[in-house]
Amino acid sequence: MRDLEEILAIARDVGWKAADILHSYYHGTVKDTDLEVQYKQSEPVTIADVTVSQYIVQRLQAAFGDEDFAYISEETYKTKLQPQNSQLVWLIDPLDGTRDFIDKTGEYAIHIALIQEHRPILSVVAVPETETIYYASKDGGTFKETPQATVPVKLSQEKRVEDLTLVVSRSHRNERLEYLLQHLPCQNQKAVGSVGCKIATIVEQQAELYISLSGKSAPKDWDMAAPELILTEAGGKFTHFDGSPLQYNTGDINQWGGLLASNSNSHQLLCQEAQRILSEFDSIKTV
Repeated sequence: MRDLEEILAIARDVGWKAADILHSYYHGTVKDTDLEVQYKQSEPVTIADVTVSQYIVQRLQAAFGDEDFAYISEETYKTKLQPQNSQLVWLIDPLDGTRDFIDKTGEYAIHIALIQEHRPILSVVAVPETETIYYASKDGGTFKETPQATVPVKLSQEKRVEDLTLVVSRSHRNERLEYLLQHLPCQNQKAVGSVGCKIATIVEQQAELYISLSGKSAPKDWDMAAPELILTEAGGKFTHFDGSPLQYNTGDINQWGGLLASNSNSHQLLCQEAQRILSEFDSIKTV
C-alpha cells in the first residue's frame, strides 16, 4: 500500500473537485439544471448523486486501481452486498443529505473513507456550501481545510451534561427516537441535515452530541464511516449505545441499533441513559 499521507492528499483533491461539481448543481450553474429526482428504497437520488459518484470512483481507480483497493459507493452498491475481499475498501457517499440538497438548506456533504479490517483509517468530509474539507487519518489527527488555511481541530469537553446541545435530523424520525430525545438529560437541540454536517457541527463546537436510532431502516456504512473518523481523531467518541465500535464492510451495509457520537463529554453516561430510556419505552409499549 502507498503511504497513507499520499493517499490522503489524493482523496482531499478528489473531495475538493467533487465539492465543486455538487456546488455547480446546487446553484444551477451546470448546463442542465434538472436534478432528475428519482427514489431508491424511498430515498431520493438526483443526477448530482450519480455524477459525483462516477467522478469519485473514476478518480480513485485511476490513482490506485483495483489490485489493492475495492470500491463501495451508495449509488452503485448491490442490495445483498458481500464483504469485499480486498484489505482496503473505499466507502463513498457522493451526496450525503440529498433531501437537504433538494430543499436548498445548504446542509449536504461528501463522504470518502478508506476501510481496513472493518475500521476507517482515512477519511474526508467535504461541505461544499462552507468551502470546507475536514480530513483525518488514524492516529494522525483531524484537520479543517479551507481555501485560506489548514488548521488542526481538537475538541473541548467543558460542559455539564444538562448544557450539552444535541444535533438532530429534520427527517428520519420515529416514535422510539422521539421518546429518547425527550427524556435525555440534555434538551438543547439544533436541527442539521447530513451526518457529515452534523459531525462538522460538533467539530466546530456548535453542538456536542448526535444520536442515530434505526427503525424499519438504518443508516448505512457510507453515512457513518468518514464522519466517525473525523470526530474521533478530533478527540470525540462515536460508538454503539453499549460502547462497542462501529464495524464496516461486514456484508451488511446497515448500521442497526443505537449510535451515539459526542465530543466525549459524558459519553459513557449518555450511552447508559439512552439504553435505560429505551428500555423504559419498550416496557411501556408492551404493557
